[in-house]
Amino acid sequence: MKGCFVLQRNFAYTGHALIRLLKERYGVEAFCGYVYLRSSYDFLKSQTDIPYTTLLLDEDIHEQYKAEALDPAFLDHLEKTYGLPSLWPFLAVDRVLMSNQLVREYPYDQSHYTHEELLRILQVHARAVIRMLETERPDFVCCSVIGGIGSMLLVQIARTMGIKVLVLNTPCLRNRWAVSETADGFSFAEQAFRAEPDRLRTTPAWQQAVSYLEAFRAQPFVHYDKATPAMQSVTRWRQLKFLNPANALRSLIVFLRSVWQHYTRPDRHDYSYIGPWNYLWDMIQRKLRNARGLEDFYDAFTPHAEPFAFFPLHYEPETSLLLLAPYYADQLHLIRQIARSLPVQMTLYVKEHPAMVEYRPRSYYRALKKIHNVKIIPPWVSSFAITPHTALICTITSTAGWEGLLLGKPVITFGNWFYNALPMVTRCRDIETLPMLIQEQLAHPPQNDHALLTFLAALFEDTVDIDLPRLWNEEPDIEKKKEGLIPLADLLAKRLGLRSR
Repeated sequence: MKGCFVLQRNFAYTGHALIRLLKERYGVEAFCGYVYLRSSYDFLKSQTDIPYTTLLLDEDIHEQYKAEALDPAFLDHLEKTYGLPSLWPFLAVDRVLMSNQLVREYPYDQSHYTHEELLRILQVHARAVIRMLETERPDFVCCSVIGGIGSMLLVQIARTMGIKVLVLNTPCLRNRWAVSETADGFSFAEQAFRAEPDRLRTTPAWQQAVSYLEAFRAQPFVHYDKATPAMQSVTRWRQLKFLNPANALRSLIVFLRSVWQHYTRPDRHDYSYIGPWNYLWDMIQRKLRNARGLEDFYDAFTPHAEPFAFFPLHYEPETSLLLLAPYYADQLHLIRQIARSLPVQMTLYVKEHPAMVEYRPRSYYRALKKIHNVKIIPPWVSSFAITPHTALICTITSTAGWEGLLLGKPVITFGNWFYNALPMVTRCRDIETLPMLIQEQLAHPPQNDHALLTFLAALFEDTVDIDLPRLWNEEPDIEKKKEGLIPLADLLAKRLGLRSR
């Protein structure tokens, strides 16, 4: 068996450890990969554990577009064969190409490419992916994030060729991770939820579901602590901590080191490279915004004063919008549509994502304040303080929607995400139907604890207990990283039908 992995950015180290486990525990010998970042590519080329048969570096492929001639016939064939139904989703998912972000800091939003250049970039990536898949003939493709033109092409082309695609993702349950055939849900859990509800009630996962739901309703908790207001700079005083002399000195040293290294780095000409001068300029603008603060835009949180619906702002730009809801990624426009779709005496409470407070410009909040029935709730107010009092949660794909379902609240979504599988969720696909959908949800709030418990049981049965964010981002020891990944490797092997040695 041969596997092909998307090894994006610093996930390359975690993905490589996972690959080593598949080789050592299950005898998978052949691997190829699609890699983002030259530093990750250099690591994979220099290691001696896995002899990758092919490693495509995204940055090298991108460079080829400059010598590529536009080929309308090839693009037409590509669109007819692999389009969704057009090729725009492959471009729209890539925030570097479309907004020059990651290279520049939000709210920077300006593509550095013309329409023709984007098409040539699409061509060279598609040709490279097709060539690798036809040459390597992998049995499966595995990825953790689909966030760029190359990874999305790889997944879609592989599926069309009949190659199994598996995606690593979390169902927003603390330290639970699954392997799914889709990026917008949990295919194996959803299949069990629909086809085997009676069997699920007899499994240990059912008791896990009951215990989890009881504990959550008694004292709600987040599945990822670092995304909470307590862990983010949600107040001006926290945002100004850079003025502390020790912090300022540390930042200066890091910046000077990055400038020194800049002129010797082999990746400084790559399109995805974050240069020190852009970083400095974006940081200065952010710090100036933070010094002024946003408190003058916030409204008092008065949950008993009026009926309200709740819209949690998303972190952006991220796959939760660009991949799972590409036609609703403009949150400001969507908030306007939701606000005017509510009953006339109902208010829409909007709360910022804690990790976005120091990045969102004042102009964004100024535009929100122009909407008559919108109130901006301070970001230090927990969603768990808002949800029990809201009449309705409107969300694109946020965790707040899932948490609201666990607390028995009606939810309307605008994107493709796993909890759409529940009968208590209404998915808005046509914005003109939104007023009626809201009216129906408010008149007959759907509650179905039995379906919720069945779904939770399916998720617990389908997932493994692993602190992947810590292993991915914080564990420097590659052997400890590999040891911690064993449950995920075993689950991946199970989905591939592999037996241990």
